[in-house]
Amino acid sequence: MVGVLSNKISREELKPGDHIYSWRLAYLYAHHGIYAGDGKVIHFTQGAGQEIGTGTVLDRIILSSSPSHSLDNPCPRCGDQSRQDGVLSSCIECFLSGGELYIFQYGVSPAFFIAKARGGTCTLATSDPPKDVLHRAEFLLQNGFGVYHIFKNNCEDFAIYCKTGLLVFTSVSVGRSGQAASILAAVNAIVSSPLRFLTTSFPGLGVVGCSIYCVSRFVSDIGVRRDVKKVPVERLVAKSGFR
Repeated sequence: MVGVLSNKISREELKPGDHIYSWRLAYLYAHHGIYAGDGKVIHFTQGAGQEIGTGTVLDRIILSSSPSHSLDNPCPRCGDQSRQDGVLSSCIECFLSGGELYIFQYGVSPAFFIAKARGGTCTLATSDPPKDVLHRAEFLLQNGFGVYHIFKNNCEDFAIYCKTGLLVFTSVSVGRSGQAASILAAVNAIVSSPLRFLTTSFPGLGVVGCSIYCVSRFVSDIGVRRDVKKVPVERLVAKSGFR
């Protein structure tokens, strides 16, 4: 059962339009997508699925979130997608790439959001009807979602846009991704607040750091921030020149 402790879900419970994800690299990050029905997932990925590509030699050891089949043994349903990027349609086995299945939650309460300390699992924003979600996902499958960027335009951003139609409009934004917001919130909690100097006790530092982290995550969530607008997918593609 989905709850505070886990968002794990069985495949039998999936419905078209669900925002799903699977953890990668021992829970270092998660890969997100939209379940399209019939065992297919529409998702946005960087080249070879290196979601956290650093542009350095470290990228060679990052596991792909694209299909894990070898070149001489491609997936019978998807073919060889190991060298593809952008918006893809994959079978759920390739999307999960050996990981477990989780569902992203929408319209959660502030208390629930704070309790889910790990970002990239839920949002206060509400989801649109499944038909709207699938329309956006399928339209972007044909027209693209721009250039992948780990902080401003990643797989979670894609899935959240498909679910809500909301886009962030600010030059300093980290996009809609809860994972990116959590990283920046953690950094902010450690190094950015003068409040950390108000106490020297370890429990006190822990409380202050946790408070800063929670507040930073909360105000960054797309469900409460004010720098967002609802943008029809056709206008998004035309304006951005994704094609």
